[in-house]
Amino acid sequence: MAETAIPVQLGMLLAGRGALADARVRQTLATQRLNMRSMFTLSHLARGPVNQQSLIDLLGVDPSALVAVLNELEGLGYASRERDPADRRRHIVRITTRGATALEVVDKVLKRADDDLFAALSSAERDQLEHLLSKVAGADGCG
Repeated sequence: MAETAIPVQLGMLLAGRGALADARVRQTLATQRLNMRSMFTLSHLARGPVNQQSLIDLLGVDPSALVAVLNELEGLGYASRERDPADRRRHIVRITTRGATALEVVDKVLKRADDDLFAALSSAERDQLEHLLSKVAGADGCG
């Protein structure tokens, strides 16, 4: 009796590779005492100071969740909040030198992890994969 090939499910392939990527990302972030939420927040702050309300809008999070993340980042010395001189009711949030350094460390390690995880792909194929995954993420509201 001939064996029938089991069809490859794209979701299963992504889940398997995604689990490995997730573990590496989380391990890398943990070296700087970061998690996914704090990393996204710090990445936004690296673009320049922003008022807290704008950061809430950019990240699409509940204000109390952002306050918790900012408390963590401030505790690590990675971010600072100060009153906006133009409107004392608002806070301006900025990344600190220490936060920028942590972000650089994480970025370098994640690039090496990407090189390892996707070593079988050419540079053009990696660019294509990034484009396609970004497209899929944007289609379902995750991007």
